[in-house]
Amino acid sequence: MQNATYDVVVIGAGPVGENVADRVVRGGLTAAIVERELVGGECSYWACMPTKALLRSQSALRAARQLPGAREAVTGELDAAAVLRRRDSFVSNWTDDGQVSWLNSAGIALHRGQGRISSDRVVEVTGADGTTTSLTARHAVVIATGSSALVPDIAGLREAAPWTSRAAAAASEVPGRLAIIGGGVVAAEMATAYAGLGSSVTVLARDGVLTKAEPFVGERVTQSLRDAGVSVHLGVEATSVRRDGDGTLHITLTDGGQVDADEILVAIGRTPNTQDVGLDRVGLKPGAWLTVDDTLRVVDGSGALIGDGWLYAAGDVNRRVLLTHQGKYQARAAGDVIAARARGEAADDRPWGRHVATADAHAVPQVVFTDPEVASVGLTAAAAEGAGLRIRVVDYDLGAVAGAALHADGYQGHARMVVDEDRRVIVGFTLVGPDVAELLQAATIAIVGEVPLERLWHAVPAYPTVSEVWLRLLEAYGR
Repeated sequence: MQNATYDVVVIGAGPVGENVADRVVRGGLTAAIVERELVGGECSYWACMPTKALLRSQSALRAARQLPGAREAVTGELDAAAVLRRRDSFVSNWTDDGQVSWLNSAGIALHRGQGRISSDRVVEVTGADGTTTSLTARHAVVIATGSSALVPDIAGLREAAPWTSRAAAAASEVPGRLAIIGGGVVAAEMATAYAGLGSSVTVLARDGVLTKAEPFVGERVTQSLRDAGVSVHLGVEATSVRRDGDGTLHITLTDGGQVDADEILVAIGRTPNTQDVGLDRVGLKPGAWLTVDDTLRVVDGSGALIGDGWLYAAGDVNRRVLLTHQGKYQARAAGDVIAARARGEAADDRPWGRHVATADAHAVPQVVFTDPEVASVGLTAAAAEGAGLRIRVVDYDLGAVAGAALHADGYQGHARMVVDEDRRVIVGFTLVGPDVAELLQAATIAIVGEVPLERLWHAVPAYPTVSEVWLRLLEAYGR
């Protein structure tokens, strides 16, 4: 067995693990990162990047068709093969040479294999050839192994070889018929993508579409999917799945109906990649989500730190927010606080200090790249009320904004801000409409900065842009 010692050992080389390692190295420490698959992780090869690449071409085509002059220049249909080739370029054809090169340039050591905690501050790495390397961390071990798609116990489903989000993101061919179980972000985006690529898509959404968002979001996206030819079944579940010898899938539903498909995508949730990282060696349950404090240190069921606080967890594994950008935000906080503690400095645990991940609770931005796009940050009206806030909800027709009318003929959209009436600050903001993603950061800053509405009157939006919706919402709110 080989041995090596570093200040910090990170298990998982996705965006979260990479950012933790980068921050501790920038803080003057040494770091090693352990990865059993591709450096760059889920987001780079099987999630954010490839899925958005699948969606972008059809989004651009739709935008062109909404504008006279541009519409007449569009002479053909979407080239699915070209879309898949572009997707492949964004994932570097599933090779990680570029990411490994970045690790080297950043001074981060890479150990390939399965990393498992064997004792306090010690991680054993088992390589593909069976060789074992023992890595000792002087200051911290960070678990950043992410999550995987959850496959439910539906009769025959596993035997039918279902797609998960990975397979949908990496498919080399477009299926003629695609069934999707679920109504969340992955389900909605992949229904949009594959319908645009030519599949006949059926969505089985037991609880509805995008139900964690404001109600008008799910209503608009559901209608848009149906307008695009997607068959959306609400309030039903699959009870069994069977694949014939010719590959055809037969899906039986709770209402007695049946859906036939060539592929079936399961998109109902995630499970943590903690089954085989040695949690049992530190008194935790393998396969469980990890609980952390605001500096990302792992705590047990009683809230006590593991050992003297040497174990951290960032990203999906702590179940705070399963979004890449929030995981990277956590990673920056964790990396900075590990470096600070190694220098003997007290953690900056102020509410807006660099060493805490407080935004996970109240200022999470998210974009859903459906048609129409959905952009939201902070609390929904229902969540704000559930938190005991005295709120006022202000809605505005996004299509009535001059900039939106110029952006696309027949522009349809909706904007909502949720105001905490006691503090007169915005605590939630949701937009739905074409190309609203780039409007989101302004709302994020307003919420994180707790900017009073009286000050927002002086943030004058440029005319004629879609951002003028900010003025219209303030006018609707009144002084």
